[in-house]
Amino acid sequence: MKILVLIIGIIIALVGIVGVADPSVPLEIGRSLLTTAALYVVAVARVGVGLLLLAVASGSRAPAVLRVLGVVIVIAGIVTPLFGVERSQAVLNWWAGQGATMMRLTMCLPVVLGLFIAYAVAPRRASS
Repeated sequence: MKILVLIIGIIIALVGIVGVADPSVPLEIGRSLLTTAALYVVAVARVGVGLLLLAVASGSRAPAVLRVLGVVIVIAGIVTPLFGVERSQAVLNWWAGQGATMMRLTMCLPVVLGLFIAYAVAPRRASS
């Protein structure tokens, strides 16, 4: 399971890097997910990732942080369908209206988060 979480962390970081390079990409992906069915898929994915973080936390380099992240992501997944398509669209439109620089800065968050998750679950080096 740690390998799966490592891969997820790398994917999160890559999504952030793409967003820093071209903020229109995550914006278009977000707009494509503005349906009720897609929000349910996102919700299930979030809950799944959160549960995976909780499952691997005890064997990681940062168990407390991964537990907190796991709980926050599970809660975000549960709340996602309740947020609804209209509010999600309003948030996405607000984010897009902040300009490319602010969008790039906010996309640094998934880069840092993804790299932290990957570091926390990566295999430790053998000491010499």
